[in-house]
Amino acid sequence: MRKSRVAELTNKIIAGYRLSPTDDRSIFMDTPLEELSEEAYRLQKQFCGNHIDLCTIVNGRSGRCGENCKYCAQAACHKTGVDTYGFLPQEQIMAHAKANQDAGANRFSIVTSGGALSGKEFEMAIDVYKEMRRTLSIDLCASHGLLTRSQFRRLREVGVTSYHHNIETSERYFPEICTTHSYADRIRTIKMAQAEGLCVCSGGIIGMGETWEDRFDMAFALQELGIESIPLNSLMAIPGTPLEHLTPLSGDEILRTIAIFRFINPTANIRLGAGRKLLPENGATAFLAGASASITGNMLTTSGTTIAEDMELIKELGFTNRNEDCSVSTGTCGAR
Repeated sequence: MRKSRVAELTNKIIAGYRLSPTDDRSIFMDTPLEELSEEAYRLQKQFCGNHIDLCTIVNGRSGRCGENCKYCAQAACHKTGVDTYGFLPQEQIMAHAKANQDAGANRFSIVTSGGALSGKEFEMAIDVYKEMRRTLSIDLCASHGLLTRSQFRRLREVGVTSYHHNIETSERYFPEICTTHSYADRIRTIKMAQAEGLCVCSGGIIGMGETWEDRFDMAFALQELGIESIPLNSLMAIPGTPLEHLTPLSGDEILRTIAIFRFINPTANIRLGAGRKLLPENGATAFLAGASASITGNMLTTSGTTIAEDMELIKELGFTNRNEDCSVSTGTCGAR
């Protein structure tokens, strides 16, 4: 029996072929979701094995952001009622990090609101990263906006190995989402972080009114950048933001997007982010359709899943998040 087109494409990718922006995209929209998901899972197993990477975050500084990203609860120009506070005390962040480490997470990140962390608060971040590296074993990530190259160098020197900085959407659609900084600013920041030896975790948000072509373009932009960890968030429209009126995506649309990103970025960790509750079985189906990682725990302004729940889920599905059990190398973002 002749193999289907998508099965043949899977075999080509396993053999070394990589999709390009000029390839025919219709196969991804015409193939039934069940078949597309099965083939995406074949790629996931080939390149990521049985490993599901779990990362956690703490909201290290909240609110009062001067940027105008339309999806964000923390932008000062939006009226969302989000908590506002400056950089958290070191002991509070350390307690979060240790609890997440003890619960079994692979990686911990401090995320801060604002265009860029600087001055005294950046020094506070450096001090806490240094202390975490000294006393804890969990891998360290950071997410502090549009930093300078020297700041990236300092993060690397104190033990941070990964930097999170989403491109959010396609270059074409980005001005519809944010005008206080540009898509080019984000790309420049990513390249500086990479130049300083940091693994960059970068993805975006779907369901913000973009087209399927925008999603394809975002996936190919991440491929061109060589991104090893790609968080895919599904918009959970927040009251008080300009996108509050948008209807949540269906689980099937999210799963098709995950599969497409797996085909375009076969060796990357495709990471579930916000909006997991829109998926069947809180994302269990996604781990069998191309997703090989997840943000877990309490996630900023959107509800998440506890580490314990995710540890049990991946065990039930036959996966592990123990780094020593992973024999497939996809880079430092995957804790390989």
